[in-house]
Amino acid sequence: MPGIKLVIFDLDGTLVDAYRAIRSSFNYTMCKLGLKPRGPETIRRSVGWGDSNLLKPYTPPDKLSMALKMYRRHHKKSLVLLSRLYPYAGKLLNFLKSRGYKLAVASNRPSKFSFILLKHLGIAGFFDCVVCADQLERGKPDPQILNEIVKRLGIRKCHALYVGDMVIDAQAGRRAGIKTIVITGGSSPAAELKRERPFKVCSGLDRLLKLFRKIPGPVSP
Repeated sequence: MPGIKLVIFDLDGTLVDAYRAIRSSFNYTMCKLGLKPRGPETIRRSVGWGDSNLLKPYTPPDKLSMALKMYRRHHKKSLVLLSRLYPYAGKLLNFLKSRGYKLAVASNRPSKFSFILLKHLGIAGFFDCVVCADQLERGKPDPQILNEIVKRLGIRKCHALYVGDMVIDAQAGRRAGIKTIVITGGSSPAAELKRERPFKVCSGLDRLLKLFRKIPGPVSP
């Protein structure tokens, strides 16, 4: 990975574990609308496409708008109460920043909730650029979000690395022509991630940190 100047991160399932918060808001909404609550694995597999797409398969079309309002109102509180950083996320971000890397976030989560997470967890200051799908025409797996980040930061794609946890992250990275590492343990099973043939599959952020420690950063310490 020598030559990398920019590291772009997905948010949910990569840096942040917000699954409990999502599950809480999802099942609150289902119960309020008299719909069937769903189990942890069903919800986990549905995360990553944005909150509208999270609710759509389980909500009648005529109730989707109301469901989305209920979900978002509840989610403002559940995010703060139930979200946490994954182990080594803080260490990794600190290390990368100290070595002079540019850092960015590319998330399908709506901007409002992405910034709530980043500020609440104390990591907003690490990032030079945050782009969410609701700022663009298309979300991941379309490459638009990654293309927008490298454009804004003036970094060539050959000097960028994308880190995510889902099949759609691997697909977005490949379509953008940006080297991609996927972390297991998020919304997509490891077998599905490997089938996408990303640059590398890591079992956790600690492994990613070890990789970066082996190479010189853009600015030597």
